[in-house]
Amino acid sequence: MFRTAAHALPPWLGHALNAQRGPVPWNAVVRGALAGGPLLIVSLAAGRSSLGAVAAIAAMLAGINDRPGSRRTSVRRIGVPALAGAVGLLVGTYAGQHLAAVALTLVLTGLGLVAGSVSAVGPVASGAGTQLLVTAAVGAGMPLPDPGWLRVLAFLAGAGWLLLLRLVLPTPTSLAGDLRLDFRFDGERAAVADVYEAVAALLDAVGTEQAVARRAALTAALDHAQDALAGPRLRRRASTAAERRLHAQYAAALPLGEAATALAWAERAVPARAVEGPRRLAAAVRANTPAGPLPAPSRTDPALRALDDALLHAADAFDRGKGPDLHVRRRSPRSSARAVLGPAGREYGLRVALCFGASAAVAQALHHGHWHGSHQHWYWLPATAVFLVKPDLGPLVSRVLCRAAGTVLGALLLAGFASVLPRPEGLVALVAVCGALVPVAARHFAAQTTVVTVLVLALVMVGGEPQASAGRIGETLLACAIVLVVGHLPLPGQRGAGIRAGIDAADAAAQAYLTHVLGESDDRTTRWTLRREAYRTLAEARAAGARAAAELPALARHSRGTDEVAAVLERLVDTTTACAVHLDDTGRLTARHTERLAALRDELAERRGRVGRHRTLAG
Repeated sequence: MFRTAAHALPPWLGHALNAQRGPVPWNAVVRGALAGGPLLIVSLAAGRSSLGAVAAIAAMLAGINDRPGSRRTSVRRIGVPALAGAVGLLVGTYAGQHLAAVALTLVLTGLGLVAGSVSAVGPVASGAGTQLLVTAAVGAGMPLPDPGWLRVLAFLAGAGWLLLLRLVLPTPTSLAGDLRLDFRFDGERAAVADVYEAVAALLDAVGTEQAVARRAALTAALDHAQDALAGPRLRRRASTAAERRLHAQYAAALPLGEAATALAWAERAVPARAVEGPRRLAAAVRANTPAGPLPAPSRTDPALRALDDALLHAADAFDRGKGPDLHVRRRSPRSSARAVLGPAGREYGLRVALCFGASAAVAQALHHGHWHGSHQHWYWLPATAVFLVKPDLGPLVSRVLCRAAGTVLGALLLAGFASVLPRPEGLVALVAVCGALVPVAARHFAAQTTVVTVLVLALVMVGGEPQASAGRIGETLLACAIVLVVGHLPLPGQRGAGIRAGIDAADAAAQAYLTHVLGESDDRTTRWTLRREAYRTLAEARAAGARAAAELPALARHSRGTDEVAAVLERLVDTTTACAVHLDDTGRLTARHTERLAALRDELAERRGRVGRHRTLAG
């Protein structure tokens, strides 16, 4: 009922009511409970509560980046933003101590420009940019008795503690399973097994209306497995046997996914025994056992023959435990540089700089009433603006509504808890409870904001700052107003550059994949790599387009038509996959394949032309 009501509302309002679904991440809940509480206890025992608050803030920020996946990828996902946060804390601390308000605001604005531009590279870079700015605001606007270098060490210790928990604690599922399994790879095993389950689900839906959604789910599973396997190897010179086996199992899933996609394109139902094979492979991955005998599907057409060949190849790969490292995403450093210096990076960087600089200036003016003197307790407003300005957290109005509601509720809850809990013991327990709730609350931005608000306010109270819930509510609402204004300002360049850059990247990847297939190359490894990049960039473009479509009409019009372009590209990549499978079997394409390719190319050109006309009118 709740989702039905959300769908009946305008997109910009309905998005604020939608929440993600999924099982409770109990392993992350345990880590969250063990993150900030012990750090505070140690710091209180040592008489350094302010350093404990800094360490616990670092652990909280690391916990926000503690996403599902493998342990090894968490090193980069948590570690890189933590290092950026340490740099921001160092710069903010010494700039706040030695610069006047105007100069300090200019420095923070420059940091916002750099962090915003870098955030366009990807999720890890976005997390790093966020932590850089948040900690810079905290360092400049939260006076602490400790020297700057000691604050940085405490911050790194807090983030390192959460990362250590992520690396060494076994998950509840691994403890409940076979103790002979190496729990260090349970994230990779689960991700690869999910790929085989997604292949089976797609085969089961061939010929039905669910096939399109199941194919998208297969892409998401492959993306997740690719990320899970992309972490640093446990050994520098040679992989362990477990790593080699997982890489081989992932590589063996690619031709299976290709055959399943071709069958879905042909809309031909497959026999039940064909679905059973991938499911048995998924079970073998989870249990780390050989594949065993697999039911062979009939070989009555090219796609079914490709499915049978892929199953045989998978069984062989499972037994040998060797295969190519197809999980590596081959992206040149130039692509990252283009993202930073291109239109998307420039637009995002400029808006972040304006929001961060303006909020820092307003915060200092409000707290001091003039532009000189010491800088005291003004970090909340610019730190709030940093989270609000991030487009990967959802549409702008949705972020603002959720942040405002979450902060009001969180501040009121903290005021109530602070009036009854003993200090500091009660506040430490509250921090531990909130740390455990962060992974669950991450399903909705308002819920996450509520939990994080209670947690941060409790932390700074432990660190010696007075309780100021009313002031935090007012500053949050002011940050919302600043971000709304800046988010709608006409700036140099074309609006929606990030959406168009994503569509351009997806188009280029699709064309590269199509060119390789039509060239009838025998290099299947390159083909599978190109296919993965085509589907992955397409999924990223569609996600960005969906967020843009849920903006207010004044902003959504700048991305009008991009979702139709993405849909055509998706059909083009599916058709290219069907062509690849058919060429492998017969060496030539049917009239249906060639006519479909020609029609999709024409439709793509027409759709892109419409987007160009919309862009001209919107500009």
